[in-house]
Amino acid sequence: MAIDTQTTITGPDTAAPSSRDSSGGARLSGRARLVLFVLCAAQFMVALDFSVLNVALPALGKDLGLNQSALQWAVTAFALPSGGFLLLFGRAADLFGRKKLFLTGLAVFGAASLLATLAWSPASFLTGRALQGLGAAVIVPTGMSLLTTTFPEGPLRDKALGISGTLLSLGYTTGMVLGGVMTDTLGWRSTMGLLVAFAAIVLALAPGLLPESRTPERPRLDVPGAVTVTGGLLAVIYALSTAAQRGFGGADVWGTLLAGLALLAAFVVVESKAQAPLVSLPMLKRRTVAWGNLGGLVTFSMMSTVVFVLTLYLQETLGLSSFETGLIFGIQGVASALAGSYAAKLIGRFGSRRVLVASLLGQGLFVGALLGLGTDSGALLATVAVSLASMCHLGAIISYGVTVTSGVPNEEQGLATGLVTTTQQVGLTVGIPLLGVLATTQASLFDGVRTVLAIDAVIVIAAATLIGLGLRGRARA
Repeated sequence: MAIDTQTTITGPDTAAPSSRDSSGGARLSGRARLVLFVLCAAQFMVALDFSVLNVALPALGKDLGLNQSALQWAVTAFALPSGGFLLLFGRAADLFGRKKLFLTGLAVFGAASLLATLAWSPASFLTGRALQGLGAAVIVPTGMSLLTTTFPEGPLRDKALGISGTLLSLGYTTGMVLGGVMTDTLGWRSTMGLLVAFAAIVLALAPGLLPESRTPERPRLDVPGAVTVTGGLLAVIYALSTAAQRGFGGADVWGTLLAGLALLAAFVVVESKAQAPLVSLPMLKRRTVAWGNLGGLVTFSMMSTVVFVLTLYLQETLGLSSFETGLIFGIQGVASALAGSYAAKLIGRFGSRRVLVASLLGQGLFVGALLGLGTDSGALLATVAVSLASMCHLGAIISYGVTVTSGVPNEEQGLATGLVTTTQQVGLTVGIPLLGVLATTQASLFDGVRTVLAIDAVIVIAAATLIGLGLRGRARA
C-alpha cells in the first residue's frame, strides 16, 4: 500500500502515518515514530529481561538463600511461560483485540517486575519471574502483530521491523553489560527495578498512540489446540532448560521431553480437524512461513550458543574479567545496531529471501573463523569475528520476520507473528542445551568450545543452503 501524504492512525488496521522522501522511499512521520517507539521499547524491555539478571545470579542467590543448583529457576521460571504461551496469546490478540492484550501484558509485566524487585523469599522472587514470563508472552506477539498491522507491507514495514530487530538484539546485549554494572553499584534488585520503570513508561504512552485491531468475526478460541500446544511447548522448554543445567542423563528430562513432543504431535492432529484452528495448517505449508521460521530458529539457537561458549572461553581460558567480557559483547551490540540500520534497505533492494540466505551464510562463515582462537590469545579475533557474525545474525532476524509476515492477511498477523516469536523463544532455549553442553562436558574446555563452534558453523551454513533452495523463485518474500 503506497502512502503519499501524512495521515493519522484513526482506527483498526489503518496504515501508519508516513511520507515519501525525495528518492521515492517510505519515510516515517512524527506520529509513526512515536508508535514505533512504544512498540520497540516494549520489545527492548523484554529482551533486556532475558539477560540483565544473568550476571546478578550469584548475588541474588546469596541474598535470597537460593543455592547454586536452584539458581537455574531464576531463568527457567521466566522461560517457561514466556515461550509456552506465545502462540495462545498471539491468536487471542487476533480474536479479542491486540491493543487490549498488549496493555494487559504490560500491566502484568510491570507488576511482576515490582514483585521480583521487592522479593523477600525464593518463592516470591520466582513467582515474580514466572509472571514476568507470562506478561512477556502477551507483549511480544501482540506488539509484533500491532507493528505488522499498523505499518503496511513494503518499505514501511521493512523499516519498522529493522528497527525492532535491532533493538531486540541491543536489548539482549545491553542487558549483559548493564546487569554487571548495576549489580556491582546498586545491587541485584536494581536490575528488576529498571524493568518496572520501563513498563511504567510504555504503559503510560501506549493507550493514546496505539490503534485497536482484531478480526471482524465473532471470537472463537480453539481450546483443545491451545491446551496441547501450550502444554507441549511448556514441557519441551522445561526439558531443554533443565538439560542445560544437568545434561540429558536424567529420566525426568527425557520423560518431559517425550511428553512435550507427544503433545505437539497431538496438536497437529487437533488442528487438522478443528473448525477454528489456533494455527492454520495451510499457513504452515506456505513456503515463506515454513522456511522463514526455520531461518529464525537456526539463527537464534546457533548465535545464542556462540555467545554462551565464547563467554566461557574468554573468562575460563583467557582469564578475562566479567567487565572485559561484557565490553567485547558491548562492541558486538554496537556492530549489530549498525547492521540493523542497513538491513531494511538491503531487503528493499534484494528481497527478504536473498538477505536471509546471505545473512545466514555470513553468520556461519564468521563463526567458522572463530576456530582460529588459541589458548593464549584470541580476544581480538573473538571481538571481530563475533561482531561480524552478529551483524549477519541481525540481518537474518529482520529478514526472517519480513519473510514470514509478508503476504499474510491482517486477520492472521497475530498468528504469523506468534509463530515468529515462538520460533525466537524456542531458538534461544534449545541452542545451549543441545550444543553448549558439549563445551562443558569434555575433558578440555577449549577443545569443547572449538567442537561446538565447528558444529554451529556447519549447521548455519547447511540451513542457509536449504532455505535458499526452499525459497527459490520468491525474490521478495
